[in-house]
Amino acid sequence: MTEQSTNYDDVKQYRLDPEREQELINSAGECVFIWSNKAGHPIGVITAYVPVDGKIWMTATRERVRIKAIARDGRSSCVFTSKGTHMGGGKTVTYKGHTVIHDEIKTKQWFYQLLAQGMAASGDDGNEFTRNLNPDLFVKFLDTPERVVLEFTPELSIPFDGDKMAAGTAAAYAEFAKEADN
Repeated sequence: MTEQSTNYDDVKQYRLDPEREQELINSAGECVFIWSNKAGHPIGVITAYVPVDGKIWMTATRERVRIKAIARDGRSSCVFTSKGTHMGGGKTVTYKGHTVIHDEIKTKQWFYQLLAQGMAASGDDGNEFTRNLNPDLFVKFLDTPERVVLEFTPELSIPFDGDKMAAGTAAAYAEFAKEADN
């Protein structure tokens, strides 16, 4: 057995294929958005997003600390997991990138429509709110003076496929367990 098949020190061979990465981004619906506070500590929240043309779009109000932090320094990350999607668990993607804050009415209205349509389409997920969502009313609900839109542009991708790792190491683990019993 090779060193890579006997431990998880190097997991590069378990990269999520690009088409599966795109499938994950298109289906997760929520991500962990991460930024740095004034002291340089990373912090994040789980938030809804819409992927459009390779970018991740989100929204929040100006009072949120992430908005103040991004205004100071746009460097940020987004983390996605397949847990809870039709893809099953075990697949993840982390993006390093930059975020820009938009407060133009045209951008806000465009994004609110996309978010409302996406949430309405997910109405069969068992969530009472999305099951009864009226997209037009939800756009009006979102449209407040303090709300802004975040545009995250990925610059580096770290994709991981736990299914590949499980399949690629099953025999190695069985061999390891057998040796451990001896």
